[in-house]
Amino acid sequence: MQITKRDLIVSLSTACFTLTCICATPRFDIMESSIFEWNTIPVKSTKTGGVRTFFRSQTATLDELECHVTTLNPGEASHPPHQHPEEEVIIVKEGTVEALVNGQKKTVGPGSVIFQASNQMHAISNVGQTQATYHVFSWHSPGTMKR
Repeated sequence: MQITKRDLIVSLSTACFTLTCICATPRFDIMESSIFEWNTIPVKSTKTGGVRTFFRSQTATLDELECHVTTLNPGEASHPPHQHPEEEVIIVKEGTVEALVNGQKKTVGPGSVIFQASNQMHAISNVGQTQATYHVFSWHSPGTMKR
């Protein structure tokens, strides 16, 4: 049996296409059990205060798990009211914040927990006289994240 130029071209084309598909498929590192020390996470200054991004990664059960800590200066809001498909939990560390939840604003302080459901309008602002700091945990369940 003789190999023709056509056979070689088809074989090479198929091999190249296969390698391209394999190499182009995004590979995501799955976050394992970890510790993130407060003082090792750099603070990024923002026009409203600052933010520390602890992690943003795929996990064994989620397309993405994200944790950041926001510090808002007095009178500042993190963003205008908005909504998104991922859910989030906010834990107030210090200060006094006003949260928009279910169309109503409520003022809460340290230790309070706020849950923002998927695709519901929400917002948070610092209504106190000192900085307000809060932890944000958000997640994308499998199939809900746009790539």
